[in-house]
Amino acid sequence: MNNYEYIISSLPVLSSDWKASKGIDYDEIISMIRSQCSKKDNALIDTLTGGFDEEKLGKEFYEEACSSKNSFIKEYFTYDLKMRNAKVRYLNGQLGRPADQDIFCEPESTEEEKELMSSVFNTGDILERERGVDNLMWEKLDEMTLFNYFDISVILSFIAKLHIIERWLRLDEATGREMFRRLVMEVKGTFKGVHYEEE
Repeated sequence: MNNYEYIISSLPVLSSDWKASKGIDYDEIISMIRSQCSKKDNALIDTLTGGFDEEKLGKEFYEEACSSKNSFIKEYFTYDLKMRNAKVRYLNGQLGRPADQDIFCEPESTEEEKELMSSVFNTGDILERERGVDNLMWEKLDEMTLFNYFDISVILSFIAKLHIIERWLRLDEATGREMFRRLVMEVKGTFKGVHYEEE
């Protein structure tokens, strides 16, 4: 049986400054998490991290992920696909191509989602656009795990956020470090909050 409480409560201990803390990095954190997860949960981590590889993404991948029996995987990749399709529509508009060209497996988006995504992609500054995309995904991850405490969904959300941070450390180290501090505080707050309620 997985000890989710132990895994989640130990995550902040790994680093408060990440890259500056004795060489601990993304791969080491993921390795630590994997070593304490079951075969079934590692399969879910495989699916999630597989979606971080652009070369693996395609119609078959999204059809499988968006119909997953795991609610987190299904919701995460459904939202990810909505975001990618919104980006394709934006690029089509910039290139003068038909709006729906290269759109596939399109899930239905709410009007709020459409407005938020459109607003982000129509930002003039490229860096701000990237920040906007990742902020929307971060907020979605928070929403997806709002009532989760010690289960695999929290761990998958942590990994997804860690992936966002890892990308920002390549693009803008200061932003990446700040996002990592935010993630550490979120995990600490969740852990302390749950224990406070139980006392």
